[in-house]
Amino acid sequence: MKKIKNISLAIAGLLLILSSCTKDLNTVPIDKDVVTSNVVFDDPASYKQILAKLYAGLALTGQEGPAGNPDISGIDEGFSQYLRAYFYHQEFTTDEAVIGWNDQTIKDFHYQIWGASDVFIQAMYYRLFYQIVACNEFIRETTDEKLDEREVSGDLRTNIQFYRAEARFLRSLSYWHALDLFGNVPFVTEEDQVGSFFPEQILRADLYAYIESELKSLEGILVNARANEYGRADKGAAWMLLAKLYMNAEVYIGQAKYTECLTYCNKLIDAGYSIEDNYDYLFLADNSYLDEVIFSINFDGVHTRTWGGTTFIIHAATGGDMPPDSLGIDGGWGGIRTTSAFVNKFDDITGETDTRANFFTENQELEINDISLFTDGYAITKFSNLNSDGSNGSDLTFPDTDFPMFRLADVYLIYAEAVLRGGTGGDQGTALEYVNMLRERAYGDESGNISTNDLTLDFILDERARELHWECHRRTDLIRYGLFTGGDYLWPWKGNSHDGTATDSKFNLFPIPDADLGANPNLIQNPGY
Repeated sequence: MKKIKNISLAIAGLLLILSSCTKDLNTVPIDKDVVTSNVVFDDPASYKQILAKLYAGLALTGQEGPAGNPDISGIDEGFSQYLRAYFYHQEFTTDEAVIGWNDQTIKDFHYQIWGASDVFIQAMYYRLFYQIVACNEFIRETTDEKLDEREVSGDLRTNIQFYRAEARFLRSLSYWHALDLFGNVPFVTEEDQVGSFFPEQILRADLYAYIESELKSLEGILVNARANEYGRADKGAAWMLLAKLYMNAEVYIGQAKYTECLTYCNKLIDAGYSIEDNYDYLFLADNSYLDEVIFSINFDGVHTRTWGGTTFIIHAATGGDMPPDSLGIDGGWGGIRTTSAFVNKFDDITGETDTRANFFTENQELEINDISLFTDGYAITKFSNLNSDGSNGSDLTFPDTDFPMFRLADVYLIYAEAVLRGGTGGDQGTALEYVNMLRERAYGDESGNISTNDLTLDFILDERARELHWECHRRTDLIRYGLFTGGDYLWPWKGNSHDGTATDSKFNLFPIPDADLGANPNLIQNPGY
């Protein structure tokens, strides 16, 4: 799975079926280039190939490499890549990242002044539902009835049951992102008949319950934790998504679920994952197969070429006097930096004490007076296309660096926070031990260790920033703490003000895009938009 090849014309044909307006769902397409499921699945290898396309939906943008035949139309293909769009929403809206480009409305994310016609919000929304629809179709085509019709048996049939479970996990992952970003959204599953119809809108609490139910049912079906091919979902991935769901339950449904969160943290901790000795190794070109990573989005400079993902994160974070070859790339795009509010969470910004302080400061100003100027704001060198031995990745333009969506360090910090918030099934002594394990890695010794009195919710929030910055957790974390909008926590250029100003609580959710509201009369806009 490290080298996912773009073999996905088949599923593109399946998705054409989904978008068809024909009333006769059994009609055979006139266009000889349009394929249907009864043709695709004649080849037994197609099941795993289409599963690969579902995973590739997190990494790639279309059918022909970085550009040329996109999955999502109406926007630059690079902007529509799943991880890149998710990074925009989770990082640019917070204290951890700003971008200096003038692409359409991109600065509105950091200013927290976006609206329902924002093209980048539309790109995220449609990418989510493209992924969900693709998963639905695979699940629909792998029922026992369908497999009986095709006379699928033996090892292939056994493997397809695992593939089907993974597709359900991937659908749950995208529905969780939709739940977290948009709240009440259109809802479709494999139970909905293929054809043209207006999806109903599901309430946030009901979508929460659906995701919870799906993930819990997958516990008995997915491959055991750490037993699947690298990059594919297993029980550990489902447990992690449940822990994240429960950690934020008060936001989603107004109920605390910290005890349930600890249940799944403990399962993950007992599953055999381990903390990587070197923090930097987690973000290098050869970061495959690290025992700390629970679920990753995989990239390869030869086979998964995209202008999104870690290609975007590494290139866009390079500019000014930064030498591109120090990050294993052929040039920087001069875009992403961080704010002084994030920098000031470190006592020493040199990285000599806390190695997580990956700042490039030469000829960079700490304060951002001009958000369009790359040298205003410290740069971050966390992600790199260098291997652990100092050699370059396989390609200087398209990094090999995988993105660790879920890793054990996050579990440790979730455990500690859930204990502090009153969850049962954990204790403060163990929580302190887990936090200090991360700090010992960062400091190289016990000099950075904290005491029980230091272990507070405010400390955990700052430690999450130090440990997990640019890993697409920050917006969700700040909302959980009640600090994303409003005026209780300000950072530079929040609210389009140099020093930061209070923002409207409506921005805790993104709007349903105007285009979808106009197309689907069943949808109601989020409050305030």
